[in-house]
Formats: sequence, structure tokens, C-alpha cells
Amino acid sequence: QVQLVESGGGSVQAGGSLRLACTYSGNTYSSRCMGWFRQTPGKGREGVATIWTAGGSVDYGDSVKGRFTISQDNAKNTVYLQMSSLKPEDTAMYYCAERSAQLRSGCTTKAVFRYWGQGTQVTISS
Repeated sequence: QVQLVESGGGSVQAGGSLRLACTYSGNTYSSRCMGWFRQTPGKGREGVATIWTAGGSVDYGDSVKGRFTISQDNAKNTVYLQMSSLKPEDTAMYYCAERSAQLRSGCTTKAVFRYWGQGTQVTISS
């Protein structure tokens, strides 16, 4: 069992920045894939970014490339999502997710994740 706790959501104006954090605990496998996803009412879930904890490889959704950065602090069991140049269309509930991933190829925004956090709201005003 894995527990995920997100923090850092809030409201900012367009063009601003926010940093989300996800602290994970539970299963202690050697490598995992951590991901950030977002969802708005009436729309499907969108993969934002993933990071493979064993090697640091990252993957981003097309809509956030160049604006968002995912990173990790393995000592703190925490993954971050630095969001910059925020747009109103970035408004969503953001979820942290986790899955076991022995290979880098198993860690992309298209992968299926097993564990999910409770979500944190991000609201961008124009």
C-alpha cells in the first residue's frame, strides 16, 4: 500500500507560478514512477508529468512542455511540480499518482497508475 499526500495548490493570476509537492510512503520497491495528472469537471484526466525515481527520466504532456518541471527529492520521498507561466486553462484538480516501474519505459504520462492522492486544486485567474 502506498500513501500519497499532495500540497501546494492555490489561486494565482495568469503568468504566475506555483509549486506542488507530493510526499509518498508505503511500499519500498527499488524504483517507482511518480506522476502528476489533472482533471476538470466534464473533461477526462490529463497526464501532466512523470518522473522515474530510479534514474530521473521525465515525461511531459504536450500542453505543459516548457512551462512545468517535475523533480524529486528521494531523501524526503517527495516529488515536486514547478508550474510557471500559468494559464487559465491550467485550472484543474491536480493529482499525484504512483506505480512500480522497474524500467524507464514504464514511466510515461500514458502509463496506468495504481495509487492516487486526494488531489489539490489549482485555480488560475485571467
